Order: sequence, then C-alpha cells, then structure tokens
Amino acid sequence: MSRLSEVVEKINSQAGFTGLIRYDEPMSAHTTFKTGGPADLWIRPGGDCFPGYAAELLGAAKAAGIPVFILGAGANLLVADRGIRGIVLDTGDWSGWNGPLVRETEAGEGACILVRAGTAVDALAEAAAALGWGGPDFLAGMPGSVGGAVWMNARCYGHSLSDILLETEILDESENRVVLPGRAEDFSYKKSPFQGREILILSARFALERRPPAGIRRDIEERRRDRKAKGHYRFPSAGSVFKNDRTFGKPTGQIIDELGLRGLGLGDAMVAPWHGNIIINRGNARSADVRSLIEEVACRVKAARGFDLEPELRFVGDW
Repeated sequence: MSRLSEVVEKINSQAGFTGLIRYDEPMSAHTTFKTGGPADLWIRPGGDCFPGYAAELLGAAKAAGIPVFILGAGANLLVADRGIRGIVLDTGDWSGWNGPLVRETEAGEGACILVRAGTAVDALAEAAAALGWGGPDFLAGMPGSVGGAVWMNARCYGHSLSDILLETEILDESENRVVLPGRAEDFSYKKSPFQGREILILSARFALERRPPAGIRRDIEERRRDRKAKGHYRFPSAGSVFKNDRTFGKPTGQIIDELGLRGLGLGDAMVAPWHGNIIINRGNARSADVRSLIEEVACRVKAARGFDLEPELRFVGDW
C-alpha cells in the first residue's frame, strides 16, 4: 500500500469521512483553463466533515512528508501537464454562509456575512444582493471561490477583496483554527498575508452596506455583462493573465494590443483575438503551450517597451 493510501485510510477511519476520493484525477476537470494532468490523489470532503477532516489530513500528510495542494474553484491556476504530486484537497463542498447576516448595526446601515471558503464569489455577491445588501457586488461574474479570492486579494472594477474583508478563519501551520482580522495594511495589490504560508482558509467575514436594491442589482448585472462582452466566457481561460502595473501608464491588455499580439498562438493556446490580456484554450491546449505563450508575450513586451509583466496565474504541479 502506498503512503498516500495509508494516510487516507488511517484518517478516514477516524474522521467520519464523507465526500469523494479519486486517484489519478485529471486536473483539467477542475480548472477554468481545462488543462492539467492527474493529481496523485484528489479529495473533496463533504461539508459536514470538512474542518475536522482537513485538520487531520493536513497533519497526517505533513508527518508523512506528503505535499498537499489546496484547490478552490480552479481559477487563476495553470496545472502542469504532468499533474500534481501528493494530495489535492478540494474545498468545493465547503460552501454556503451562516446566518446569513449577522451583527447588523443598530442604525441598520451595515452588517456582515460569514462565508465558507468553497463558496463561489459570484454566489456571495448574489446572496447579499438578494437580501438588499451591497459590498460584494463588484465580484459578480468573477470565477473562483471565496478562499482563493481572499488568498489572492482579488481585485476588479477598482475594488479589492480586502476593502470589505473583516476577518478570516484559517487552519494555521499547526492545524489550529485561528481567526485573523482583515487589516488593510496586511494587504496590497493582489497580495495577501496568506501567500507564502502553509495554511488553509476556512471562512471569511465581509462587511455589507445598505444600498437601494435596484442599484445593487443594476451594478451586478452590469459587471456580468461587461465580463461577457470582454469574452471571459467564450473559451476556457483564467481571465486576465498579467497584473496591471500603474507605472506602465496604461492597462497591460492595451500594451499587448498595441504590439499586435492579439491572435498570437501556440498549439491550441492563443492570445484572445478580442483582448490582449486573456489567453484562451481553443480546445486541446496543453498547459505547456499556455505557459510558453505567456512567456513569449512577456518577452515581446519587455523587448518593445521595457516592462516586466507579472503573471496573475499560479503555476502549480510537476513542471
């Protein structure tokens, strides 16, 4: 029996596991790019057992020297064609919110919502709006999970997730549940204090604001229309590939467009013909093609403009 099997069987016998376990699971089924090779072991615990099971699994895997990768909704990821060694812990069934509204202010002007990490950010925006609250509405239409968005400090339409983040509950490096305040000084442009740490985000609490429901609904629908118009959903992709840098003087996509790189392709990976900062999978792209195309675009921008483009994507797995 492999070390992976030994660890999982031991934990499952103790933790009352519910959920899914698969060996050699293709990561192309779990990423928005629809690329990526097999994970040695993919586990999606059910919501009823998730926190306790995750703590047991992370501790046992660490003791056995087995790496664990935490998977949200698979957005902003490029998984190697050779896949991921060790365990992929999928948070997809650890979703939903508590309350859903708690600690409403006496004046009735604000409240907060506590959301599990596997919740889709679009669902967060929709749930708050349905109850007449704004705050997360700028996230409407964005792919990805709450845990991934907090980890990355997701940003769009002039707002960052840290603007509304009140606190985050994590499993720390010792598998202890810890609640950390969402201090603005700990976050920056698409950076969070969780990057570089071996932790698991369990949930996050966000500030809500009372606004006219019609205005909230209008903003949500506008965000979704804008993403659709920009072609975010036409082909498998991860949305924007490169970060924007204010020192460039213009959006990264505009710079790529000006260099005539729309439509540049490698295999079935292509710079979207309609947007320079989106790379698409036309059907059968390999992760290696996507990564090589990212590097080629960055190289051409560096040669032509002197700018160092920084990818938003995480390159994970056995490269």
